[in-house]
Amino acid sequence: MTDQQIALRAINELRVDEAGNALRFFIPAYQRGFRWSPLQVQQLLDDIQEFTQRRNPQPEEFYCLQPLVIKAHPETGDFEVVDGQQRLTTLLLILRHFNERLAERFRQMLFSLDYETRPNLDAFLDDPIEETANQNVDFYHLYHAIQTIETWFAKRDSEVETIKSALLNQTKVIWFQLEASDNPVEAFARLNVGKIPLTNDELIRALFLRRTGPNDTEATSTQLRIAYEWDQVEKALQSDAFWYFLSNQSGGDQNRIGFLFELVAREEGLLPSAEHDAYGVFYTFNRKLKAPNTTPEEEWRKIKQRFLLLEEWYEDRGLYHMVGFLVSQEMPISDIRTLSLDCTKSAFERRLRQEIFKRTIGEEMPDPTECEMIKECVANQLEKLSYLSSQGNIRAVLLLFNLATLLQNQRSNLRFQFDSFKCERWDIEHIRSVTDDRPERHHDRIRWLKNAIGYLKSQDAEQPLQQAIHSFLQHSQAEATNEIFDPLYNRTLDYFNEANAGSTEHGISNLTLLDESTNRSYKNAVFAVKRKRLLELDQAGIFVPLCTRNVFLKCYSPLVDNLMFWGESDREGYVSSITEVLAGFFCVIMESR
Repeated sequence: MTDQQIALRAINELRVDEAGNALRFFIPAYQRGFRWSPLQVQQLLDDIQEFTQRRNPQPEEFYCLQPLVIKAHPETGDFEVVDGQQRLTTLLLILRHFNERLAERFRQMLFSLDYETRPNLDAFLDDPIEETANQNVDFYHLYHAIQTIETWFAKRDSEVETIKSALLNQTKVIWFQLEASDNPVEAFARLNVGKIPLTNDELIRALFLRRTGPNDTEATSTQLRIAYEWDQVEKALQSDAFWYFLSNQSGGDQNRIGFLFELVAREEGLLPSAEHDAYGVFYTFNRKLKAPNTTPEEEWRKIKQRFLLLEEWYEDRGLYHMVGFLVSQEMPISDIRTLSLDCTKSAFERRLRQEIFKRTIGEEMPDPTECEMIKECVANQLEKLSYLSSQGNIRAVLLLFNLATLLQNQRSNLRFQFDSFKCERWDIEHIRSVTDDRPERHHDRIRWLKNAIGYLKSQDAEQPLQQAIHSFLQHSQAEATNEIFDPLYNRTLDYFNEANAGSTEHGISNLTLLDESTNRSYKNAVFAVKRKRLLELDQAGIFVPLCTRNVFLKCYSPLVDNLMFWGESDREGYVSSITEVLAGFFCVIMESR
């Protein structure tokens, strides 16, 4: 089905083939010439030197370079370099430097580079003089790379043999060989136009789709089945609703199946040297698939099992909200999976609630778990929260308030939209304006007043105030002094009953979740203006968290006497509702025991 090859090859394996003949690499005309700067060359050498100086080195550790993408030319016996020319050329220059330090009879055979449009490369490398370099842009960069290498090693004579051994034997490239039917120009464009690199999952896919069966029929059948199932899993992960339930990272247009491979790799232990490497997950599966009695089918089965488990959580409405919350709080999926091991579903749910309690309330679940104690813990935590010092905790509490509200009605099939919540960047903001955060810059004052007059016009209200605001908006910046703005600002706050909120301004009773656009455009606007904006979003079918909508509809207020204001009774009713809903969510544990 495929002759695509993928492997980790030590630099020493790039020199000669199995017969002892020097490997030949061909650089086609569609590629530009060598362009690495002295800094890039030095960084490569520094990285290899740093690798040799690591503490407590392990025998299996290695330093790995980016993929070398090639296409074999059986008719000529060489390899066309599709991606990796700059690294390959730099490696050749370093290897030549090692040879030049030795008597000719001790020198190693090296691979060769043949440029389609740049003849006489070997002649220049044998005699790299500055005069010749200044006549050719490719030779110019090669010359300065050679000078950098010589200067770098001149300062490290005592380390040359150690670095040489590390480069040849413990430095590897990911050898990615295209299929015979692949178009190298198209592959080059994909990898270099916009600099889209090979990803872990693309490299791992090539590992899994190598022929492994005892005969061609069985191998092809295995490849086809894995390829089909792979595509089905990737298709499921491309659903934003599923993806943002599992992850806080933007999926973009890239493949998402790599998430599962990273999950399994971390659960089973990444190689220490690969932990912080861009291709660490690939290294792990490359090692696993080389182990005795290991087959791609067995490793692929683990990936499918993880996927099916995550899909099961996603389909269950209760688990969806609880797992989704913990993911939003940066709890790794692998840790959540650990909570699910060796227990029933109800016990797993209990563990999830206990973990959520710890992360939102800041302490272990009380024992014995009595509802009144739970409620007291929740109330105490809400009272301590302040926008000025605990924004992360407030965001978690408000998110949980939304999720727990949805879960109150077990007959409902409504689900929280984690994708919209994360992509549209909903965060905490004040419900009504903050008096000590008055706009100071002229353009901020103009925006604040325009928001206010826009609301007044829509209600055809308070004509004298509208005229005063309109008059201010006609002033130039020089004319719009504090003496004019401050009384107008206070007059507007007085009309909206927001002149003084006291110590409650930054407490949970005056905070809710707002989207980034509203935060930016209506920051510190009065309650009535924000209410109008949020209801417009809701009416347009744009995602608004349920509890945010309820706040501006005053669903938590004991008396809805004025929809324009957010007063003391509104704040008290709001906090009381949060307390009751969260306590009810956590008290489910007691009922299930």
